[in-house]
Formats: sequence, structure tokens, C-alpha cells
Amino acid sequence: MEATHTTFDLMAMGREARAAARHLARATTDQKNAALCAIADAIDAHAAEILAANAADMDDARAAGLSPAMLDRLNLAGRLAGIARDVRAVAVLPDPVGEHFDEATLPNGLRIAKRRTPLGVVGVIYEARPNVTVDVAALTLKTGNAAILRGGKETIRSNTALIAAIHEALRACGLPTESVAFIASPDREYVTQLLKLDKFVDVIIPRGGNSLHEFCRQNSTIPVITGGIGICHLYVDEQVDLNRAVEVIFNAKTQRPTVCNALDTVLVHEKIARALLPKLVARLAPVGVTFRLDPGASGLLGTDNVTLFPAGPNDWDTEWLSLVLGVRVVAGLESALEHIHTHSTAHSDGILTEIPAHAERFLNEVDSAVVYVNASTRFTDGGEMGLGAEIAVSTQKLHARGPMGLRELTTYKYIVRGDYQVRG
Repeated sequence: MEATHTTFDLMAMGREARAAARHLARATTDQKNAALCAIADAIDAHAAEILAANAADMDDARAAGLSPAMLDRLNLAGRLAGIARDVRAVAVLPDPVGEHFDEATLPNGLRIAKRRTPLGVVGVIYEARPNVTVDVAALTLKTGNAAILRGGKETIRSNTALIAAIHEALRACGLPTESVAFIASPDREYVTQLLKLDKFVDVIIPRGGNSLHEFCRQNSTIPVITGGIGICHLYVDEQVDLNRAVEVIFNAKTQRPTVCNALDTVLVHEKIARALLPKLVARLAPVGVTFRLDPGASGLLGTDNVTLFPAGPNDWDTEWLSLVLGVRVVAGLESALEHIHTHSTAHSDGILTEIPAHAERFLNEVDSAVVYVNASTRFTDGGEMGLGAEIAVSTQKLHARGPMGLRELTTYKYIVRGDYQVRG
């Protein structure tokens, strides 16, 4: 399936999205939930067309030599029904819009509160992830935001088919189709135009590699929320349950290696390295994991050029997105903290330890969006962390950090109620 449009007037698209956002701000929770259920039903009803479009995208992606990680992200086969279920799950989540918090009555009788409101229009730029099209549509609609989406060229057919189903559902529910606008063109010029659309777009969220994030930061006149690039670490401390630690590492590396919260580097205290490392290799190598070893680790394990390789100069700064794991032996907690400070992308980092004081120091000093004690980094996910869903994982500090769920797609305004008070 090819896109039906080749040129777009982004100023008009932005103007229409802003008008749609005003319409959505008036929509009730019941209306928004009905639209979400209709979207899920439309995805189910049009599954054959969507999967056929996705198969065509997959064929082109393979021919173009896309990496296994990118192919995994692009593929909708076996996942589409789950995507529809996720939309229905968003429909039953509490609606944050209109919620009052931090209420107070001042001595002069003024009653002040903060009320959650939509951000407005959210621009999302993403690569080989057609599921993002549906995720963004569901989360922005639930929070009363309009969205302008620009997916990667490798997903053009998949996204066009998904958008058709979403628009069909919106029309059936009496909501403007401009609530979820889509730039159905691979022309990168539209990315640049979207980044300058500050008259209509309130925030940009890029979903992709470091080059996309850097391009958005350098070229946008709109606030940008960046994240999703994860060089993730686990430090195995000197006192630890070795067998359980190996299982956490196994999960963090292998459960889904192509995602941003998969483990990239294990730091091992030198006192337990001789006992832990052979167990680690024995557990992970049979499922295809290969290792990049620092001199301390290779001195204990050797290098066989099949599974065990010496670490290269850039390996500690590589997000593997595959079954590759860096291993470094460190002198202790201080050395582990220094390594993480130098190489982490502030996404997800953790410590495996039985020493409470070390756990607390790690929590205090590691400045990542999500910091773990005795748990897999794979839990950095909106669904897993109780948010129901997420639009992105933010690794910056303003306005949101970590998995961004419904509340993170809102801002607030002050509501002040008085009885004709004047300021003296």
C-alpha cells in the first residue's frame, strides 16, 4: 500500500491540529474512551490490510539491509492483536485531565488549586516502530491532546494503514480526524518543517536513535523531550546472591535485546569475579550472547573469538540492541559509579547487592531516569511500572523523566477562586 499523498501543507496541518486540540479539550472521558475502543475495534477489523502493508514494508526493509534490531521493531506479525488490547487498556485507565491537586485556602480566603490540562499539540518523530503510531494516538486522545506524527520511510505502508483505521474510528465517534495527523511522506524536509511549527505544536518527542535526537535538539524551535537511548548497566557488588544475580542479568540481556532498556554492560566487583563470570557465560552463551571483556574479565575467562572477545575502545559507549554484553571487572562500588557516570545515557542502571548502605549510595549517586536495586532493567516500561502505557522514556529532567504515561502528557494551570478579593 502506497501513501495517497505526496505533498503536505504543514502550516495547514498545524492549524487543523490546534483546532482539533481545542475540540478534544471539550470531550468527556466517556467520549474519549469510546473513541479508543473504536480504534481498537478498527485495528482488529482491518488486521488483514494492516498486516499486508507491514509485510510489504518488511520485504523492503530486508532488501535494504536493515539490522535485525530494526526489523524486530518494524514487524507487526503476531503483535497487532496485542496492540489493539493495549488501546483498550488505555481506555480503562483514569483520565488525568481536570484533576485538581495541591489545593489550599489562603488566609485572605482565596482558594487555589492546580488543574491538569492537556499539553495541546504533540509532534512525534519516530523510526521503524509502527506500534508507536497507535500508542501515540491512544495516549494523546485519552489526555485531550492532538498529535502530528511523522514515521520513518521504512514504515510508510504500515503507518498509512494504521492511520486509516484510526481515522475511521474517529469519524464514527464524531471526533476530528485531525486529532491524529500523519505526514505520509518519507521526505526529511517535513521533519525540519515540523520542528519549526512552534505556532501550533507545543512539544516534540523524537523516538529513534541518537542522530534523530541530536537533529531535533539542534533544529527545533519547539521544546523537545528526548530519551529512549539506553546504555544500561548492572553492577554486581561484593556481597550478592550469585545465582539470583545471574538470572537478573540473563533477563535484562535476553528477554528482548533490541529495546532501549535491555542491558549493555555488567560491572563486576573484583572479589566475586572469579566465582560469577564462569556462571554468567555458562548461562548466557547457550542462547547466543557474546561478550566484550575488559582485561580483568578476559584474564579470568580468556578470549576464544567465538563467544568471548576483548572489548574495543568504543564498546562501553555502545547501545548494543542485540545479544552482546560488555563485562568489566571493577575494584568496587566507587569504580562502578565512576564508570556509570562516564558511560551511562541516564536511562536505566542498577545494582545487585546484599549491602543496604551500598544500595542507598547507588540510588543517591546514579542520576538516571530509573535506578534499580536487585531487579532487571527491563522493567523501565510504562505498563510494567503501573502507568498502563507510555509514549516515550524521557532521560532528561524537564518536564518529565522516565516512562511518560498519561499524567506526563498533561501540564497544569492554577485555578483561583475568590469572593471579590483585592490585593492590598
